[in-house]
Amino acid sequence: MAANTFGNTLKRVTGLAIAWAVILIICGIISLALPVFAGISMAIVLSILIIIAGIVHLTTGPISGSFGGYLWRTLIGIVYIIGGVWMFIHPVLGLISFTFVLGIIFLIEGIFAIISFFPARKTTGSTWLLFDGVITLLLALLILAHWPSSAAWAIATIVGVNLLISGITRLMALLALRRALTATP
Repeated sequence: MAANTFGNTLKRVTGLAIAWAVILIICGIISLALPVFAGISMAIVLSILIIIAGIVHLTTGPISGSFGGYLWRTLIGIVYIIGGVWMFIHPVLGLISFTFVLGIIFLIEGIFAIISFFPARKTTGSTWLLFDGVITLLLALLILAHWPSSAAWAIATIVGVNLLISGITRLMALLALRRALTATP
């Protein structure tokens, strides 16, 4: 009975992860189909999140415990809000900056994915992790090599490809895991 419950739990968890992989694939397709709209939308959403972070810093300043902590949080909150508002007003310039940051993030993500493949290389579906790392690393190099000239369309295209590849690789790895779970008595 306990083994059956554990197996059902694993199937439910992999089912949720498979649903997440499908959502990543759909978001990747949308981003590829509408790159300029998706890129500017990403910059606007990011600016709103930065403004919210600034407000959180301002509202948590009084409970920081000391005047120095209060002053620090207040100043950081003001900088976040000013930066977020500027980025909201100038989403294309924000997009150009965001493109550079994303290139660095993809570079680090790709390197870490490739490194994490080696200890897991004997695990079923681990080659998908290596594939994801290589593709992500190539995307990082593509972003950084052409920055800032193609930022307006490249960010959404590259994010779309990354979401699509990440969704497909996760889906394939999860399906392999599901097959292994089903084959195990």
